[in-house]
Amino acid sequence: MRQDVKSIFTISYHNIFEYPLTEEELSYWQPGKALDMKLVGRAQVQQKGDYFFIKDRERLIGQRKKRKKLSRGKIRLAVKWAKTISIIPTVRMVGLTGALAMDNARADSDVDLIIICQKSLLWTTRLAVVLLIDLLGIPRNARGKIEKDHLCLNMWLDEGDLVWPKNDRNFYTAHEIIQIVPLVNKNQVFSKLILKNSWTDYYWPKAARKVKETQVRSMRPANEKRFISQYLYAAISKVFEPLAFRLQYLYMQKKITRELVTPGRAIFHPRDWGQIVKQNLGQ
Repeated sequence: MRQDVKSIFTISYHNIFEYPLTEEELSYWQPGKALDMKLVGRAQVQQKGDYFFIKDRERLIGQRKKRKKLSRGKIRLAVKWAKTISIIPTVRMVGLTGALAMDNARADSDVDLIIICQKSLLWTTRLAVVLLIDLLGIPRNARGKIEKDHLCLNMWLDEGDLVWPKNDRNFYTAHEIIQIVPLVNKNQVFSKLILKNSWTDYYWPKAARKVKETQVRSMRPANEKRFISQYLYAAISKVFEPLAFRLQYLYMQKKITRELVTPGRAIFHPRDWGQIVKQNLGQ
């Protein structure tokens, strides 16, 4: 497939998120074998200075620079809150996701975080985290509302369930995984997430391999710290964890639309961005 076709796709994809690309980023986010010509539209590309963008979208350059500055303050909040959340011993990783991970947050954006929990303790951990942040008065989104500079814990994964489901693998989910910025990373869990999802290089090969190489280089010999005793872990995971899942599931059951809620993961994305991206491409 011609390189210019791939570039048009990459620029068109990021245009959906109002994100013009530098030449380095355009190379980094080149699509892989998953690219279908049906997803490549007839968009005309322009360049001004260091940025490539869809024709007549030059205004996005200034907007991106403004959003980068806005993101700095939100990231400082995220770092502070991630450290607080990591006090819970069963929290294994906390990372930036969404627009903030790309330095592309709007002024009214919230702060999206992913949390990976110790194996078989996701719902116990979630309960503990929510109680902690409410006790400390950390502002968080609730009841489906998105509020400026509020914490949004929209992605929870169990350490033993890191492989992304095959029916939800697409350009969007691959991009979301690759762009995660770890803020707290106990026992190299982020490296495990990246290595368990090597399928992402089918969509964004250069970006996926770069992140993978970085994580492999940073890995140390296995010497995992145990944050709670073996006996306490067994008691909580066997007895309290199933109860914590049932109680929280019953509480949110009536509010669930397309959110994914299972014993091993909770993904609170009411909009199907994978489908939205597909619909916007190829036009």
